[in-house]
Amino acid sequence: MRAAISPAVLQAARTLWDFHRIHDQLSCADLIIGLGSYDLRVADRCAELFHQGLAKRIIFTGKSGNWTGALYPGTEAEAFAARANDLGVPDDAILIEQQATNIGENIRFAKAMADDTVRRVILVTKPQTQRRAFATVRAQWPGIEALVTAPPTRFEDQPTAAYPLDMFIHEMVGDVQRMIDYPAKGFQIAQSVPASVADAFDFLVKEGYHHHL
Repeated sequence: MRAAISPAVLQAARTLWDFHRIHDQLSCADLIIGLGSYDLRVADRCAELFHQGLAKRIIFTGKSGNWTGALYPGTEAEAFAARANDLGVPDDAILIEQQATNIGENIRFAKAMADDTVRRVILVTKPQTQRRAFATVRAQWPGIEALVTAPPTRFEDQPTAAYPLDMFIHEMVGDVQRMIDYPAKGFQIAQSVPASVADAFDFLVKEGYHHHL
């Protein structure tokens, strides 16, 4: 049985959640790019945007990561494409990229699949990886206009049976560290980390949420 998570940890986790989220105003684009993960709600959001007419094509990108190797029968991209099919997105509107193992590769490999007519893309990812996607696409696909969105999931509803709350907090802590480290490596553009976020990060690391560092 998992130990109860304290109110202080939950408050700090909410601070990171708010930091990681992006609220871009969406408009029509040439391509929707769904970043593969354990969260099929991302595929649902891609299908929703497709049916709204915001783009005529979707690339689903993702191999299998630490948390999805046993979750899907195939790759993340295949699982997301199948979900989109179930939601009425036709096969001829979907491209599948099955080699990416992180967000940087998601962006680079999707870029390689896009043709020269693509000028604006909509990136769809989990709520807590929006800022990382935002920072990554601007470093690794600098000529593109990229809008970032996610399923409209509440903090309380983001954990899943396969990816419970404690793992979710570890992930958010790790991504703050990447915000700090990755710009020097050219993986992302620099992001300002507010003092409240830095304090929440330090507190959660001290509380043991450091498995993704």
